[in-house]
Amino acid sequence: MSANQWYSSLSAIASHVGRDPKGANFHYPIRHGTMRAGAYWPGAIDDQTPHDQDELYIIAAGTACFVKGDERLAVRPQDVLFVEAQFPHHFEAMSADFAVCVIFWGPEGGEALV
Repeated sequence: MSANQWYSSLSAIASHVGRDPKGANFHYPIRHGTMRAGAYWPGAIDDQTPHDQDELYIIAAGTACFVKGDERLAVRPQDVLFVEAQFPHHFEAMSADFAVCVIFWGPEGGEALV
């Protein structure tokens, strides 16, 4: 792992957002094996679909409502959320400064419970 793959600031990650041809609102500069870590800025509408891997969200800035299946939760900075692979979820009612750190890991379909 090179020196630039184990650390990144939120502002450095933000500088990459929207640069790719598809205008992505996320960037994952830290990667190791199946793990990738970075940040996500949903913008006005969070149209994400369920992911192939388990994931953690850590609210970095702003506020929102997190919807996971039939549950709703108001979130703010320093809150941590876990979402199992393939589970429907998204953010709603996001403040203009809303940003989340995101960590994906494990096999497609998520880790099996032991």
